[in-house]
Amino acid sequence: MVNKEEFVKRLHKAKIFGNTATIACLVMYTSYIGQIISNLSGHPVSPVQPVCAAINATLWVAYGWVKPEKDWPVIIANFPGIIFGLLTFITAYVH
Repeated sequence: MVNKEEFVKRLHKAKIFGNTATIACLVMYTSYIGQIISNLSGHPVSPVQPVCAAINATLWVAYGWVKPEKDWPVIIANFPGIIFGLLTFITAYVH
C-alpha cells in the first residue's frame, strides 16, 4: 500500500510522462506532413505504414472515448494520427 505522499508523487510523475508522451505523439503524427508533400510532388512513399498508423490511432481514440472517464490525453495525442495517416495514405495514390 502506498501512502498519500507517495501517491501524490507518483501522480505528478504520471502527469509529466503523460504530457511528454502526448507531445511526442503529436510530433510523430505531424511528421507525416513531409511525406504528404513528397507524395504531392510526385515522389510517393509507401502507403502501408501511414494507413496502419491511422488504424492504430483510430483504435486509441476509440479507447480513450469509451472509457468511463474520457482519456483526453490519449484522444488528443492520437486524433492527428487519423487525419495525417489517412492524408498520407490518400496522397500516395493522388500524385
